Amino acid sequence: MKTELNINEIFYSLQGEAREVGLPTVFIRLTGCPLRCSYCDTEYAFKGNNLLSIDDILNEVKQYNTQYICVTGGEPLAQINCYILLDRLVRENYQVSLETSGSIDITDVNPSVSIVMDIKTPSSNESKQNKVNNIDKLQAKDQLKFVIGSKSDFDWSVNILNKYPTQASALFSPVFDKVEPVQLADWILAKQLNVRLQVQLHKLLWGDKPGK
Repeated sequence: MKTELNINEIFYSLQGEAREVGLPTVFIRLTGCPLRCSYCDTEYAFKGNNLLSIDDILNEVKQYNTQYICVTGGEPLAQINCYILLDRLVRENYQVSLETSGSIDITDVNPSVSIVMDIKTPSSNESKQNKVNNIDKLQAKDQLKFVIGSKSDFDWSVNILNKYPTQASALFSPVFDKVEPVQLADWILAKQLNVRLQVQLHKLLWGDKPGK
């Protein structure tokens, strides 16, 4: 039997976030998510029925001249076969990143995959879903992302970093049209935080369009 996943889209663009920002990347967006964050910008990926085998996914990915692959969602780990896809991409010598929430255990993710874990701040209305024990599982290759929609989100995020020290790099990203990047920059500098300000490059270039 073929190993299949429900795929929302596969597209080639510049990475707009995290450590590989600006690099040409193939994005594999899986359909479905158990969360409903207030600031979600990929609601179009919640539903759909487009089953593809892992071989078909790899064939599409190989059309593009890049070693960078980002598996995203939705919440990709909500599909159990995502783990098999990650393993296969690693075996094919791709540099793989996984964008996931903090709501699903990351223990079984292939150790060669760079995890970008988007822990949910209070303004998301989903912070109760965070599995904070995931933070301790992150390594130096991984990144812990906080999407900041208010000053209270910022203060909450600082508290999380203090309470749960991690080897992972910390990313602070403003909610689009809610917090100005310069305001978040000022908050970071005032606290002298060792975090990276992340501004979504793809939205600066193309606006709020799916598939970019």
